[in-house]
Amino acid sequence: MQASDPQRIVITGLGVISPLGCSPDQLTARLRSQSSGVGPLTQVPTGVLPVDHGAEASEFTGAIEDYGPLDKALQRTIRKGSKLMCREIEMGVAAAQRAIDHAGLTPESRDRDRIGVVYGCDYIMTLPEEFAAGIQACQDEEGKFQFSQWAARGLPQVNPLWLLKYLPNMPASHIAIYNDLRGPNNSITMREASPAAVLSEAYSTLQRGHADVLVVGATGSRIQTFRSLHASMQEALATIPRGADAAQMAAACRPFDRDRNGSVLGEGAAAMILETLSHARARGATILGEVVGSGCSTVGPPWGPGYLGRAIANALRMATRNADLSKIGHVNAHGLGTVPCDNAEAEAIAEVFHKDQPRVPVTTAKGHFGNLGAGGGMVEIVASVGCLGGELFPTLNCEQLDPACEIHVVTGSGTPAGDSFASVNVTPQGQASAVLITAFSET
Repeated sequence: MQASDPQRIVITGLGVISPLGCSPDQLTARLRSQSSGVGPLTQVPTGVLPVDHGAEASEFTGAIEDYGPLDKALQRTIRKGSKLMCREIEMGVAAAQRAIDHAGLTPESRDRDRIGVVYGCDYIMTLPEEFAAGIQACQDEEGKFQFSQWAARGLPQVNPLWLLKYLPNMPASHIAIYNDLRGPNNSITMREASPAAVLSEAYSTLQRGHADVLVVGATGSRIQTFRSLHASMQEALATIPRGADAAQMAAACRPFDRDRNGSVLGEGAAAMILETLSHARARGATILGEVVGSGCSTVGPPWGPGYLGRAIANALRMATRNADLSKIGHVNAHGLGTVPCDNAEAEAIAEVFHKDQPRVPVTTAKGHFGNLGAGGGMVEIVASVGCLGGELFPTLNCEQLDPACEIHVVTGSGTPAGDSFASVNVTPQGQASAVLITAFSET
């Protein structure tokens, strides 16, 4: 049923798990101070992949304390449930619990039937350890794996619930079950484009009147044995010498820089609470921002060499279609750090904004912590929300702007973030999503 009077949709809570900390304030402060979350990898074998560096969310250990303030009953429930959560799902759940707490959505103050979850994810790869015992059971006397023995000897050694630890719909499922949220529940798997896509879905769900409040987030990791191997085989990763020092690792990802040569592996998650303005007012919530536009577009390689740029431009136009482009404070770009993607994105931003605001400030957080997969865009959005009305964080490692990127990339301190921003992300397959968020105003 369509709501007769479209509701304004506001943000009332934030939660984050990132290589630059596990609180929104900490994340924003470290981005502004140009800190780097890139360092030596500890979660995957080193010396075997093309890269030994990445951006791990090292402050997240998976301990129950990392989920934020919880009552004793919920602590016990999540501890028990953690046996069926891989690290990627754990980060997503933790970010959501932190956002729920930040928004003041206590069990006593919420209508469980009117609160739901919309969460973004990617396909999650199984850890090889899940099959180690089964594979060993199928080895012959010479140590060779015999597949013909898998059904009889190998499969019984695999935990029968192993798949539940890696299903991409499980973040939304766990969050809803742990908090008894009975409203709409949806999972979107669009790789790096998931964050703005889930915000778009949540925005329309709330405007349709199907819920009053939604927990909206995304989680992702590219630091995992199979995932890191997959990325190293199919993508351009920033290469630095073996045994590189901390400074070289920190400078690896160089978005829009003339000398950039690839992205950096990372992991992270973030969530926010979206609710209708009327509901937020009724419960006396603190309003942190307002979602006013969103857009998604897919333009695949058959379109031609500029397919990424076309998808990005389409998504940005949809998100800003009702906005005055001259008043948008900044653009939080995808800023992957590869030559083709950065060039395409810069061209798209210029195409959309230059007529109205040729010097729109552009920043990206990937120079600080690389590509966090499906969680990256949501972490970036949380960072920009934290900057509204204050100082914008700069793009790290963009020392000499590539002449092919004709946009105004912020590289130092002192640039105002403005009272609104557009955030955009894109996948290698040409799926792009964008969102427009403003500071809250009563008018």
